[in-house]
Amino acid sequence: MDDELKTLRVPGNVVEAITRLSELLRRRGVSVLASIDHAAGARAAGLHLADEVVVLFGNPAVGTGLMQDDPRAGIDLPLRMLLWDDNGTTYAGYRDPQALSDLFDLADHRDVPAKLSEFMTQLAFDLSVEH
Repeated sequence: MDDELKTLRVPGNVVEAITRLSELLRRRGVSVLASIDHAAGARAAGLHLADEVVVLFGNPAVGTGLMQDDPRAGIDLPLRMLLWDDNGTTYAGYRDPQALSDLFDLADHRDVPAKLSEFMTQLAFDLSVEH
């Protein structure tokens, strides 16, 4: 299993990257389900952390089948992407959903992780393109 975080530089700051990511997802019919602002959490605790946000997104018509095959797949769903600032450079990172095939018994939906992997690769590429 390849659980290495795939990372790439993206243009703009974290807020701009989140806006672009949300628009890219919306155009593909994928819902942003939640975001977790780690930097805001740190500030609330009186600590400093550069901008760092996890965006969770998905399409129940796709993910539900995986969880019907193996409910444990729900630990890795919905899909997510981390956006963070490192000294003025914005990065995006995600785990390749292809790993779901190795982790769970996906009897009826074996082709879905590969399709999700292609989706994430294209999404990351589109996010990284300078506009």
